[in-house]
Amino acid sequence: MNRIVLAAATDLVLTGLLLIISPELFGWLILNAEPSAAGRALGHIAGVAMFGFGLATWPTPPAAPTSGIRALLSFNLLATIYLSYLGVAGQLAGVLLWPAVALHAALTCFLGRAWIVGGVKRDELPTT
Repeated sequence: MNRIVLAAATDLVLTGLLLIISPELFGWLILNAEPSAAGRALGHIAGVAMFGFGLATWPTPPAAPTSGIRALLSFNLLATIYLSYLGVAGQLAGVLLWPAVALHAALTCFLGRAWIVGGVKRDELPTT
């Protein structure tokens, strides 16, 4: 089962990396089409989400911090960097761009602290 999970997680990580690096290439390879400027920006964000989801599902040893912290930290860090780049470069800056940057930056700080101090132990997670 671990091999199947590892294969699926690897697929997500690699697809996410391709979307982060070049949504145009991804669109050409999968759809034989060129995305618009908004489509490229959304492709980058989708790539970041897929990358984070791949990290969340990557098998980890039991003593490691939860994979959820690792995935959320990577997603928020990469989203902060990319959204900041869009705002500074003057491309596609909507009214909620900078509040989104601030939110993702704050979450990155909080999650980074959780990662450094060892994360949340699995038995400390809230139950429903």
